[in-house]
Amino acid sequence: MPDRKEIVVSGIGIFTSIGCNKEDFWKALIAGRSGVRRIQSFNPTGHISQIASEVTSFKPEDYIDRKQARRMARSSQFASAAAIQAVKDAGLDIAGENPARIGCVIGSAAWDYASVEEQHLRFLEKGPGFVNPLSVPKSIANMPTCNASIVLGIHGPNIGISAACATGALAIGTAMSVLREGRADVMLAGGAESTLTPLVVDSYACMSVLSQRNDEPERASRPFDADRDGFVIAEGAGILVLETMEHAKNRGAEPLAVLKGFGMTADAYNIALPEPEGKWAAAAIEEALKDASLNKEDIGYVNAHGTSTKANDKIETLAIHRVFGDRRVPVSSNKSMIGHALSAAGGIEAAATVLTVKHGILPPTINYETKDPECDLDVIPNVAREDSIKAAISNSFGFGGQNGVLVFTKI
Repeated sequence: MPDRKEIVVSGIGIFTSIGCNKEDFWKALIAGRSGVRRIQSFNPTGHISQIASEVTSFKPEDYIDRKQARRMARSSQFASAAAIQAVKDAGLDIAGENPARIGCVIGSAAWDYASVEEQHLRFLEKGPGFVNPLSVPKSIANMPTCNASIVLGIHGPNIGISAACATGALAIGTAMSVLREGRADVMLAGGAESTLTPLVVDSYACMSVLSQRNDEPERASRPFDADRDGFVIAEGAGILVLETMEHAKNRGAEPLAVLKGFGMTADAYNIALPEPEGKWAAAAIEEALKDASLNKEDIGYVNAHGTSTKANDKIETLAIHRVFGDRRVPVSSNKSMIGHALSAAGGIEAAATVLTVKHGILPPTINYETKDPECDLDVIPNVAREDSIKAAISNSFGFGGQNGVLVFTKI
């Protein structure tokens, strides 16, 4: 498609348990540092799973007016702060741009459970008339993208995406489509999430999808390892500044990578389990490669969804083999270090993939100790690997069977 606009990534904003900016996050990621600890945001004693990957150093007032921040859910605070950070990283002067040509697609798949739980108890204790009037606007899933737009003062396309754990990837893919169609020059895109509440943690634990390695939290998230026992719940945000190559050149920006392709499919199989043969996840990868006009041989790295659950890792392995055959393309899972940030995962992992392509260093999958014959992949075990790759993909697969795959290439 010779006339199609080329889309580049020019800035990253990120908040995770191992780093709250692009530089710190990347250093920790390639060093194989775990951010998983015993839960601090509430007392987890008695819970089946008592560990999480929390962002403990985040101070919203460092980025947002204190009064404004109080009106936001924590996910919106993450989104707004990451958007501000990404704009600064991109060297984008919003005041010098047409604000109607800058838009925002930041996904969040969950309510503000903390507020909902708190206000429900208040309602039960005091009755009607005493609930915080901001409970609903704080809780609506599109508020992270709306609040980021308000904080930045941008008036272009504003879209909320909710697609479970594929949310961040689908938000970035949607933003790319907006740019290709010429509806904007710049888009902020990614995901933000914070659901670390007693009810949510217990709900996931009762589904038997959370790790119970409470006595060794740093070793709990172990994607593709034979002894994996579930994912570690996390929070955070990953936001990319996307813009047309033409716009980037005109303002003298130095892009980090090219967002080359996007694919999405639906398993249409089960609300929680992936389709067991991995064929629709594989179809999303193939669609992304086709959209990028690349061959599978061009891909030098796969940033796996890799949740550390028995079913997901096995089925993602099948999907990867469906696409790449016997070729052992290097694969790793960032979730081994930062846990699973749910709807933020796709944005965070997209940022990691951009940095992987830019720096030519493939992050490791930590805690990989025992090979699982059903996960026969080159998982880059425990130590980062230098490899100047041309292109990489980032997989995101969500509850309900929503699949999103992004392709990034070197500038």
